[in-house]
Amino acid sequence: MPNETRTPSRQFGISRESLTPWLRRLAFYLVLLALWEGVARAGFWPEYLFPGPFTVLETLIRGLRKGTFVTATLVSLRRLAIGYGISLVLGLTLGLLIGRIKALNETLGSLVLGLQALPSVCWLPLAILWFGLSERAIIFVVVLGALFSIILGVEAGVKNTPPLYLKAAHTLGAHGIAIYTQVVLPAALPAILSGLKQGWSFAWRSLMAGELLYFTLSLGNLLQTGRDLNDAAQVMAVMVMIIIVGVSLDQSIFAPLERRVRERWGLG
Repeated sequence: MPNETRTPSRQFGISRESLTPWLRRLAFYLVLLALWEGVARAGFWPEYLFPGPFTVLETLIRGLRKGTFVTATLVSLRRLAIGYGISLVLGLTLGLLIGRIKALNETLGSLVLGLQALPSVCWLPLAILWFGLSERAIIFVVVLGALFSIILGVEAGVKNTPPLYLKAAHTLGAHGIAIYTQVVLPAALPAILSGLKQGWSFAWRSLMAGELLYFTLSLGNLLQTGRDLNDAAQVMAVMVMIIIVGVSLDQSIFAPLERRVRERWGLG
């Protein structure tokens, strides 16, 4: 047999094609960090207003070592889990009902569509008036931030279920709840997953907005504290922490689900 010349990347099962996007992405972020450092060193603003990336990294590491950032992240994630969990239950239920019942679609569906256009920060004044500066006010804002996106995603998936599937299910004897669990939900899964992902992103943003007003240790409160102390390094470090947590949750939860759905539907 002829001798095969294998590159190191081939020996470890890594192709050049798979490395190229990562190298391009790495180069992009290195250039971005270099520009950031260059602007910081140019002296257009004082260092406490526009710190360089190394200063922000030092602040981030210090906050992690003290445990402040870790505790704040856990508090924020707990609030997110409660608020998003409530919006998930309500959103799935209302989305299924609106998608299947014409009267609800013509009434409640139009209201949901209008409320979706309302930025979640607009609910903050009402949350404070109704619940005061409390945990319930923050969770209320998180629920409303995610709820309408989930409802619309589920509704769209249900409405786009091919009628042929429903006729076949009725012919095979499926009725009532079985229609939803065995036909409607599986067929609507791609649209539902899209709505859940969008709802999660809105919930995360709403949480940060709500925590700016409630003075307990959390990521949003650390942002507010950094602003009060004119400490831009802390503000930027918390922003980096928020991005890390958001991307980590997306890649660990929604990305695998999307891959499985694409594979199930023959799209990936």
